[in-house]
Formats: sequence, structure tokens, C-alpha cells
Amino acid sequence: MTTTQHQPPALGEATLAEFTQSVRGELVGPEAAGYDDARSIWNGAHDRRPALILRAAGVADVIKGVQFARSENLPLAIRGGGHSIPGFSTVDSGLVLDLSAMKGVRVDPGHGRVVAQAGNLWQDLDHETQAFGLAVTGGLVSGTGIAGFTLGGGIGWLVRRAGLTSDNLVSADIVTADGQFLRASADEHPDLFWALRGGGGNFGVVTSFEYALHEVGPTVFAGGVFYPGEHAAEILDGYQKMCAAAPDGLSTVINLTTAPPVPFLPESVHGKPVVAVLGMWSGPLADGDRHTRGFRELAPPIADLFGPMPYVAMQSLIDPLYPRGLHNYFRAAFLPSLDSASTASILESYHAAPNPLSELHIHHLGGAVSRTPSDATAFATRDADFILNVVARTPDADGFDAVVDWARTATDRVGTDSATYVNFTGEASVDRVRASYPRETYDRLVAVKDRYDPTNLFQLNQNIPPSQP
Repeated sequence: MTTTQHQPPALGEATLAEFTQSVRGELVGPEAAGYDDARSIWNGAHDRRPALILRAAGVADVIKGVQFARSENLPLAIRGGGHSIPGFSTVDSGLVLDLSAMKGVRVDPGHGRVVAQAGNLWQDLDHETQAFGLAVTGGLVSGTGIAGFTLGGGIGWLVRRAGLTSDNLVSADIVTADGQFLRASADEHPDLFWALRGGGGNFGVVTSFEYALHEVGPTVFAGGVFYPGEHAAEILDGYQKMCAAAPDGLSTVINLTTAPPVPFLPESVHGKPVVAVLGMWSGPLADGDRHTRGFRELAPPIADLFGPMPYVAMQSLIDPLYPRGLHNYFRAAFLPSLDSASTASILESYHAAPNPLSELHIHHLGGAVSRTPSDATAFATRDADFILNVVARTPDADGFDAVVDWARTATDRVGTDSATYVNFTGEASVDRVRASYPRETYDRLVAVKDRYDPTNLFQLNQNIPPSQP
């Protein structure tokens, strides 16, 4: 999976000098002292050598970067938080347009809105919105960037109450392939606005996002309960039954994993199979114990860590388990239910896990997700009660191919025709992208691509090629 290295194209000194003078941000090339740091991304599986990295200081730099890549025929990678699992936030022999310095946030508490630039991470956005007791559905790892997460859909602890992150997108500022700066909303370029909510980074560089906010926190009832792995079958059965009666204010995830060496778990279970149920109740704090109790009594627990905690603490709870630099590969499959066949397939994969970093996450969906019409946004899979996310990781390249094979097998076991989640397609794959959308949705996305990026300048993503490339 590690990317091979290629020689960057020869760019004339005059061309580079002109480009350098046209931007306010920093340009980093292969000869710069900080080049290796600048080119590295969160997923250590991808080691690529860009010809140039532009650390954009603002929208003007983004426009110049897009124009330069097009005029010089350079492959163009867009980097927000740099957490792309397939490595789309970097590129060999091309231009990386790095938005990480663009971190402006403006909260309008009176109207329940926030405008955030594309370089923000979820921890940045949560810090600002929680000052007013407000939030929008964010990533489960707070170091994830808001941009790619939103454009692919966005599943987090508020998903059942507030919907996907993309469902809460009110407008977006975007630079298109021809260097135009547009605002996409329900009233302006509505076809583009529809596509941005689930269609990924196919249509341009989104420089800022406007979200609708919800009253959340600052304290929520949340946490996790850990069970012995030998009870996995009965826990999965009980979990589905509890989910069927769960209120929308409660979002949960069941994780079939290996106990990490953390102080809140007894040493006797470290390194052994466990089942964790994590969740957050975002309604009135006094109701949290009652609504989560059934999830905490699915089997004799090893440890029950549910209780009142700051919303931002829940948002960052699992951050230490996802450090920078590991080799990562994620896969996903939507599940209509946790029926006996799905459960058996998941348990088979659980028992075949190749290392302690291999995990199977089952997110409960429904709620606000299912109440949004399937044609309202490009994220069209609205009728699945669950999504299975398969997390495959190794500390380095050793053994990585084996865990990738395990992850692919795990999603295939629950159905090779299952719809997938575009943010967790694992690699660049025409088949996996098509499996992320119903046929009518995909054809509509192609039409938007034809209009805004007919030459496929933005192809380092889960790509939807134009009809006439």
C-alpha cells in the first residue's frame, strides 16, 4: 500500500518565482529543510513526494494554487486535516494545496450558526461552539479535519439527534476548477450544494463551511462500558434490541476489539478480546443514566465508565488510540439490521482479527439520518439502521497487507452488494465509489461534475469522473 516515489516535474525558475510572488502563504519544495514534515500525513501507509506544497494563507492563495496546478498540468491534492485514509491529501510529483493554516471560526449564537474555514479540526470547532453551549455532529477523533469529514457525510455522537454533519451544512464557499469563487447554498448553485453534501471533494476546494448548530452540553452523559469478549454474541443480540427502543438523543457504537493497556481496565484483561459499547446522551443530564442503563447491562461488565462529562471530553475520548503515523486502512458497509446472518459474519471476522489494532465498529444510525429524504443530499443511504466500520492498522508496513485483506473480507462477509460509506472506502476504487451511491444519485453527481469540473482536475478523492474526461 505504500506509495512509490517519482521524480517531480521540472518547473522553471521563472515560473516558480512568479508563483511565489503571487501567494501570501509559504511554498515548500523538496529542497526545503521542512519538506519531510510538510509532506507527511496522519496515515503512515502513504509516503509521497509532492513537487510543491502551498500552505495557503487565505482564499486568494487557494485560487492561485488551483490556477497554477491547472496551467502547469500538475496533479492536485487538497489537504484540510490530512486524515484521508486512502492518502488523497498528498501526491507524488504534484501540488499539495494545504489549507491547515486557514482556521478562522465565527460563531453566531443568536442564529445558531457557525462559519469555519476548511483548515479547522473538530477540536478547534468544538472549542469555539461549546463556549456558547452549541455543537454540530463532529468526528469521533477530535484531530480529524472538518472538511473531508463533512463532504463525505459525517457520522458522530450527535448523528441520531442532529443528523449527519452534511445535513447541517447551510452554505459553503468553494473555488472551482476554473478558479471561480462561488457560494453554494439552497438558493445559490443548488445543484452544487446538493452534491457537496455527501459527494466528497469532487467539485472544488471548499474554503469555508457554514453549519447549523444545536444546543449541546457543556456537560453530557457519556462514556463506555467494557465486556469480556466471550459474551460477544449475546451482547450483539442485546445491543440490537436496545437500539430499537433508543431515543434520538442517544448515539451509540459497539466496538469488538482488544483491551488496550489503559489504567481504567484491569491488567488481567489487557491484550484480551473485549466488547466495548460507547455512547453519548445529549438530552437532559438527569435522564442519561436511565437511557443508557440497558446498554450497560448487556452482560457482566469489566468496567462501566458512563457518567456526566464535558462534551469536548467525549469528543476526544478515543484520540490517544489513533496516533499519527500508524498504517491505516478502513472499510465500511451499511447494514439494514443486525440480523442473525450479519451477526454471524461480524463474529467470524472478530475471531479472525489479525492483531490487537484490528477493530469492528457498529454505529447505530436511524433517528435524524433516516428522517432526511434520500434524494435531499448526495448522501442517499438513509434506510440502514447500522453501519459497520472495519478498522485495520499496523504500527508500520510489516503485516499491513494482511490486515488490509482481513478488512476487505470482513465487509465482503456481510454482503458484497452492501452500500458503503464514501469516507471509509479504503482506497481509490471505481467499484467502491459506485457502491457508495444509488444509481440515480451517482448519475446526478456526474452531471454536477460535468458542470463544475469537466476536466477532472479534482480527481484525488473518491473520484466521480466526468462523462467526457
